[in-house]
Amino acid sequence: MDQTDYNKRTIVKRQIASEFLGKERNLWVYLPPGYTELITYPVIYCQDGIEFLNYGRIATLTNYLVLEEDLIPPIIIGIEVDLPERTAEYSPTGTRYKAYSHFVVNEVIPLIERQFPVQTDVAARVLAGDSLGATVSLHLALDYPELFSKVLALSGAFLDPTLRRLETVDNLSDLDLYMLIGLQETAVKTDIGEFDFLEYNRKAKQLLELKQTKLTYREAPGRHIWGFWQNELQAALRHFLARDR
Repeated sequence: MDQTDYNKRTIVKRQIASEFLGKERNLWVYLPPGYTELITYPVIYCQDGIEFLNYGRIATLTNYLVLEEDLIPPIIIGIEVDLPERTAEYSPTGTRYKAYSHFVVNEVIPLIERQFPVQTDVAARVLAGDSLGATVSLHLALDYPELFSKVLALSGAFLDPTLRRLETVDNLSDLDLYMLIGLQETAVKTDIGEFDFLEYNRKAKQLLELKQTKLTYREAPGRHIWGFWQNELQAALRHFLARDR
C-alpha cells in the first residue's frame, strides 16, 4: 500500500467549555480506517494531544498498524494542553492537578462516550502521555482504578512525588503499564530543575514490580524528544491493540 494512504487520517474536532478548568479546551478525535457507528472501539486518551498527532504521528502510525498488521482499530482522543498551565495541571503536586483530573474524568470521558461509539469498560481505555503527560496519566490510573487500567508512558517524569505515591499502594496487579525511557535521558531540564529521568524510571520500575504491576519496560537509545518517542510508538500501540493479547 502506498505511504500516502496511511496519511489519509480522519480527525474531527470537539470543544468543551470546562467548568473545572474555567476555560474552553479542544479535543481532536481520530477515527480509524473503516470507522462505523455500528460497532464499538477501544479508546486512547492522549495528553499533549496535538503533539501526539503532529510530532508523534500517532494517527498515521495507527492507520498503518490497522491496515497492515490487523491491529484492533481504536478511537484516539487528543486532549489539548494549556502550555502555560502544563506543570500545574499535569504534576501530581500542581495547583491545578485536581481540576484537570475532574476535567478528564467528569467532562472529557462523558462527552466522548456520548458522541462516539467507544467501549466503556475499564479494560478498553488507555491513557497515554509523554514526560509530565505520562505522569498525569499514571496518577489518573492510580486515582481512578475503576476507570483506567492501562497506561502508555513515554519517558515519564516519575519523580519523587510519584515514587512516594507508588510506595503507598498495596497492589497494582490490575494495572497494565507500558514504560519507555531513553538511555540518554540522564539530564532532562524541566520547569523545576534538571533530573536523571533514566534513574527515576528505573526506581519506578522497581516499585511497580514490587506492587505486581503488569509492566512492560523498555530502555532504548534516545533523548527526551519526540523524534525518539515517535520511533518507539508503534511497539507501544502493538502492546495494547494486538488481537492475540
